[in-house]
Amino acid sequence: MERLHQVLFVVSVLALSWFAMMAIHELGHIAGAIATGGTVQKVVLHPLTISRTDVSPNPSPLVVVWLGPIIGSVLPIIICGLIPKRFPLVRNTAIFFAGFCLVANGAYIAIGSFEQIGDCGVMLRAGSPQWTLILFGAFTIPIGILLWHRLGSVQEFLSDSNRVDPGFTYTVLGALIVTVGLEFLISQK
Repeated sequence: MERLHQVLFVVSVLALSWFAMMAIHELGHIAGAIATGGTVQKVVLHPLTISRTDVSPNPSPLVVVWLGPIIGSVLPIIICGLIPKRFPLVRNTAIFFAGFCLVANGAYIAIGSFEQIGDCGVMLRAGSPQWTLILFGAFTIPIGILLWHRLGSVQEFLSDSNRVDPGFTYTVLGALIVTVGLEFLISQK
């Protein structure tokens, strides 16, 4: 049963990290739009699509587009700092999530700069030099990997199924189910 909890925990944390990372990234775009006088027309957070935020009018596209990955990388780190050390399961999961957000946002911006996909195309068309996108990834990805490294060995974690608390596993699974349910309810494709 311990191995089942471990697998359920890993799958739930990874899926929840993906959905929450996209939500925080889009929150950054929304904050950018509000801060610059833009109007958010639509936010897509449907779990079966890649998230996006449509802003029109968008008086400052560079601010709006850059705040997605910036807030998407910084806010999870701030959240980690707010979780007391006396809650190691929650704190370590938040640290994993922060690392996930740093790696995902950094890889998306740096690698996407070559194909000019999504936000990267907007960044480049709005005047960001490609080297700034690559630099963003070169800065965030190693920090994310460092956060993961500080959590300990993956091999050790996988070799000891008792490291996962069943109650916390079901809490994370519940958070995933609620997140996916909310995304289905509030998002338009």
